Amino acid sequence: MTLGKEERDSIVSFRLQRAHETKGNIEMQYWHAAANRLYYACYYAVLGLLIKNGFTSRTHSGVFGLFGMHFVTTGIISKEQNKFFRKLFDLRQIGDYDDWFYLDETDIKPLLEPAEEFIEEIENLINKDS
Repeated sequence: MTLGKEERDSIVSFRLQRAHETKGNIEMQYWHAAANRLYYACYYAVLGLLIKNGFTSRTHSGVFGLFGMHFVTTGIISKEQNKFFRKLFDLRQIGDYDDWFYLDETDIKPLLEPAEEFIEEIENLINKDS
């Protein structure tokens, strides 16, 4: 199914809105939920970027593959930013599925600013050609 520009722009806008909805878990000190939401905030931003550029995937690995192929290997996004995105994915996996791993403030707080910077960079790319 091919989306028209208006539909695509609407979905991109929605994804960016979702990317900015993560702060409540941090304020409430729900660290596992915060790790989950930080990852998804970045994930939604990346989905928006992919959709904006005509790419779609139904899996997280597909999103990483498309993001890597079209934005990281081309130098549009730095390898460090991609490593950060993958780190958030790993942390989310551990926080969601590892019963013996405990996340706390020292795990999450250092990720807040880099996550905001990551989302801002993605958002700038999305808005670049709007």
